[in-house]
Amino acid sequence: MVDSENRQPSILQAIIPIFVLVVLLAVSALILFKDNSSYGANQIALILAAAVTILIGLYNGQTWKELEKGIVDGISLAMGAMLILFMVGALIGAWILAGTVPTMIYYGLQILSPEYFYVASTIICAIVSLSIGSSWTTAGTIGISLIVIAESLGLDPAITAGAIISGAYFGDKMSPLSDTTNLAPAITGTDLFTHIRHMVWTTLPSLIIAMIVFTIIGLKQDASDAALGLEETLKLLDENFNISLWSLLPLAVVFFMAFKKVPAVATILVGALLGCIFALILQGPAILGFVGDKELSNSWKYLYGIWTSLFDGFKINTGNESFDSLLSRGGMSSMLNTVWLIICAMTFGAAMEKTGLLQKLVHSIIGMAKSTGSLIGSVLLTCIGMNLIASDQYIAIVLPGRMYRAEFKRRGLDAKNLSRTLEDAGTITSPLIPWNTCGAYMAGTLGVATGAYWIYCFFNLINPIISFFYGLINFKITKMENAA
Repeated sequence: MVDSENRQPSILQAIIPIFVLVVLLAVSALILFKDNSSYGANQIALILAAAVTILIGLYNGQTWKELEKGIVDGISLAMGAMLILFMVGALIGAWILAGTVPTMIYYGLQILSPEYFYVASTIICAIVSLSIGSSWTTAGTIGISLIVIAESLGLDPAITAGAIISGAYFGDKMSPLSDTTNLAPAITGTDLFTHIRHMVWTTLPSLIIAMIVFTIIGLKQDASDAALGLEETLKLLDENFNISLWSLLPLAVVFFMAFKKVPAVATILVGALLGCIFALILQGPAILGFVGDKELSNSWKYLYGIWTSLFDGFKINTGNESFDSLLSRGGMSSMLNTVWLIICAMTFGAAMEKTGLLQKLVHSIIGMAKSTGSLIGSVLLTCIGMNLIASDQYIAIVLPGRMYRAEFKRRGLDAKNLSRTLEDAGTITSPLIPWNTCGAYMAGTLGVATGAYWIYCFFNLINPIISFFYGLINFKITKMENAA
């Protein structure tokens, strides 16, 4: 926030950095770099927009030292997300080497029908995420295998990513184990299970519509094309890995720890280390094949292979280019670009918050909300804006929750309306933005660019629309019990 002795920012000043960012991102994505814009170009756009923000803060009387501290503090908020990303990179590499991912792919290819693959992926991820309360863990485990299965079947990885994210965020949003599901009612002052029951009215219809759309898309798939490479893929999996149900034990342990609310970094690290152990027990030939002709004894080759899978991922060379590309992935190094994007995004968001420009935008929006429908719409837009500007779903829930809480109370609206709306936009839209921590995580983990998958995240796109529609027609908008 801007100190009282400094010049207060104007609405024009608040709009300037947003305008600069939008123009730079448009030039980057539409003209100069296109599909490669997320590999550095977007980061430069965010840093330049942050520089403009800092100049406005200096003009208004703030010092470089306090602005720098605000930015460092802002980046520190994302350190947990960045640590999780590195752990997921290690887990992917270790689980492929351990046969965990290949085993899931092997059985998944035989069970999942191409026609119903997208809707089945949505349902599977919804159930898993609902049981453990984490969209990130769901995407980082089941999601990875579903992406590889889709590619093996000749299905669109972008649609698959949309289905995974739709299901994962439904479960994350509705699970009492989820951190955002606990955060939203805590910020607004309502009960957790009251909050969940109230969310059913907007969330369940959104999922049903998304499932119908995924079913329609799936039924239009040409199953004959999908079957062409199935036998070859199964054969290569059998030849290069020891396909065993024992290799799924690390997956079971990760789900159990997530269910018990063990911190995500610790959970995923344990999963990665278990993968290393199971690789030694079950995948000796695969390790030696991965290491190749390295001049080491076999004992050291095992350690070399496992160590490499953690930091640089797993790579395989069977001669089948399509198969090799499916399973050559993972490692902490694969997440470096994503972490870079998060740091740049948090720099811009922190600069906007520290200069008071973020708060100026939000207060201006509140001032324009006259009816209940426009108030609900304002909360939705503010949460989406926070996800765009601050690049973090927690800020997109906490900041609007604090700012709108008094306004909902003044209008006699129950706090559960606000908590639901915060999740209908703050939680849901975060993976749709490339530089948001959630969007960066999903893109880095699933290996599909946010710009490619967001249009297929039907649940995430439909949910805010239904929430706004309810506000317009005043449906399931509850008044406070003591309100007039």
